[in-house]
Amino acid sequence: MTGLSDFFNRPINYLRISVTDRCNLRCVYCMPLEGVAPLPHGEILSYEEICLVARAASELGISKVRLTGGEPLVRAHLSGLIGMLAEVEGIDDLSLTTNGVLLSRYARELKAAGLKRVNISLDSLQPDRFEQITRIGKLEDTLLGIEAAQAAGLQPIKINMVVMGGVNDDEIADFARLTREEGWHVRFIEFMPIGGLQTTDYRLQTSDYRLQTTDSRLQTEELVPISEIVERIESLGILEPRSLDGNGPARYFHLPHAKGTIGFISPVSEHFCFKCNRLRLTAEGKLRSCLLADEEIDLREPLRRGASVDELKRLIEQATEAKPEGHKLECGTTARNRTMCQIGG
Repeated sequence: MTGLSDFFNRPINYLRISVTDRCNLRCVYCMPLEGVAPLPHGEILSYEEICLVARAASELGISKVRLTGGEPLVRAHLSGLIGMLAEVEGIDDLSLTTNGVLLSRYARELKAAGLKRVNISLDSLQPDRFEQITRIGKLEDTLLGIEAAQAAGLQPIKINMVVMGGVNDDEIADFARLTREEGWHVRFIEFMPIGGLQTTDYRLQTSDYRLQTTDSRLQTEELVPISEIVERIESLGILEPRSLDGNGPARYFHLPHAKGTIGFISPVSEHFCFKCNRLRLTAEGKLRSCLLADEEIDLREPLRRGASVDELKRLIEQATEAKPEGHKLECGTTARNRTMCQIGG
């Protein structure tokens, strides 16, 4: 097995696989209110095709795989795919990102199939606000999913909070306290403009906490930089460095006497492109080397004409070689041909 590196000598060992572009929520930063036109079933990769890509990737040195969406748990029989991926030689970490709504139903089944851990998206602890951010979600469903993941042993469970100025940033301290009170591993993520959603401005009316949507350009108030998030959390105590298993760019800390951790992901204010280690496979088989760039390599057509593992490996190497040095968010450039739910995050 050989290692995989890009033109800038960054080791590439992590593949994020979107299994569907569909979702049972409509989070304001991820999907338009009306949703996106779902891909016909025949246009998304089959589980067998996904496994063949994973096998090719593993032979190049990819050892970490994360399943994403859309919402991956809306795709039928996902535990079957997990079982197949768990048997691919060389993959030593298999994880899932989910909104948690269906997790209480599937957590034990996923664990038995070979899933190791989960990340759960949760942007508010207030039921009304949670429903407004997700547009249709119920907070209790996600909380039940967290409990089920804990009971099933899908550890460590990481809670992802996208911080949006004027929307949910007043809950930063509330989430941080849960690392002490409940032992949660909370990750604070800077808001990113992606695809068509970059021109949408989300606001909360302070009188009734109702999300408002306009067509104005993205306002800087929505970006709460990690430095400000840290400042707010340190009102609870001094943050000390901490390590936590994972493959992503988060930097981890903990509050005094907290069993849980606090992670920070800063794609805008303190970008981490210099150590990016990942590729992304979309649900319809497009391989992307950067979340925030539109360049893709099609794997579906080669797969369906019978491409060998060696041919797939060459295409994966081609995508790796084309990986840019960094994103261009500071110049106002971002992915435009897809929303977040169509990329897989």
